[in-house]
Amino acid sequence: MQPGRSTARPSGLLVLPSAFFERSADEVARDLLGKVLVRRIGGARHSFAVTETEAYLGPHDLACHSARGRTRRTEVMFGPPGTLYIYLAYGLHLMLNVVTGPEGCAAAVLIRGAGSASGPGRLGRALALAPVLNGKAATPETGLWFEERGFLARRITAAPRIGVGYAGPKWSRRKLRFILRS
Repeated sequence: MQPGRSTARPSGLLVLPSAFFERSADEVARDLLGKVLVRRIGGARHSFAVTETEAYLGPHDLACHSARGRTRRTEVMFGPPGTLYIYLAYGLHLMLNVVTGPEGCAAAVLIRGAGSASGPGRLGRALALAPVLNGKAATPETGLWFEERGFLARRITAAPRIGVGYAGPKWSRRKLRFILRS
């Protein structure tokens, strides 16, 4: 497969390659809207259209986990684009993120909603996320990936991210949450 080229799947949809994610988190967050998030559990394939995302721009973004430095938890964020970054929030919910930018950039996109699952905690349950997926590539071989569905998301709303007041007004007010409107 050539860099930046998608690969065809039996479903007729195209798997997003790692090159899709090798851009700024805000670009990727916006462009993921309307894409298909696919989870294979056992032999069953579950597909969800991405409806809401949040961009975390890297160590300079005080709301981004990597702003606290390179730690055991954030190590995955410094990896290659298209890597899954999954962490436990509030001791209850597994959150799905995908690493963006060039390797070492430590930026990511949080998937806040897809299909009928609104909110990252509900989405994590719908996807049956497991910590073992953390650090894996978003590919069919992993069992969790993104596909192009030939749909251009046109009705997008940008809003401030949720729950990042700790990052101060500059970062908490920035419109880095993207919502696909029907």
